[in-house]
Amino acid sequence: MEKAYKLLALQEGISNRAAKDLIDRGVVYAAGKKVSVARGELSSSTKFKVEKIAPIKVIFEDEFIMAVDKPAFMTSEEVAEIKKLPLLHRLDRETSGVLLLTKDDEFRQKAVIAFKKREVQKEYLAIVEAKIVEDMEINAPIMTIKKGNTAYSKISSEGKEAISHVEPLMYEGKRSKIKVRIETGRTHQIRVHLKSIGASILGDTEYGGRPHKRLMLHASKIMLLGYIFQTKEPEDFIKFSV
Repeated sequence: MEKAYKLLALQEGISNRAAKDLIDRGVVYAAGKKVSVARGELSSSTKFKVEKIAPIKVIFEDEFIMAVDKPAFMTSEEVAEIKKLPLLHRLDRETSGVLLLTKDDEFRQKAVIAFKKREVQKEYLAIVEAKIVEDMEINAPIMTIKKGNTAYSKISSEGKEAISHVEPLMYEGKRSKIKVRIETGRTHQIRVHLKSIGASILGDTEYGGRPHKRLMLHASKIMLLGYIFQTKEPEDFIKFSV
């Protein structure tokens, strides 16, 4: 028996640190199951499969702003480092979709004000573990507890106002594909709100969802200061509708 990251490092010919990073990202599998604990012990004969992270796609760019389609398993900060531009907002590591970076300080200030005034519209796609057949509004305050680099949110009367609008797109068995439009941008807002109605996102083990290849949440559209940025529906979301 040996620690998972050490075995992966040997198999892939990479450093222990790089192997641990791949496991922490959630892209390493063994015997068809995701390896989630880098220091967990596995048989020395274990064979790993490493999923490739999709490239960053630039959707739009001008002298003020850059919109990219962020792949799952990459942090927003990594995108900013690669593109050498400051972030306007953030997406969780496993959430894919529209991410905005700014190229002009004056425009950035206008955009920040627009976010504060709720003049920015954001739409997401999600696959949830519930049968959703009607439009609904979730209006429940959210409190976020931050510890180091981690954050956990929950519904709390002491939290900040949070409003999400849910629209069903289709359902298959006990799962549904939905569109979520958010008026506010609290940490993990969609994940917490959907959990609160018994509709946790597939892959969102932190908020009650079953394990899956990834968190099935995609930022599909943002409307900001006259701009409209939209991405194509990811392949794993399209496959759900087959």
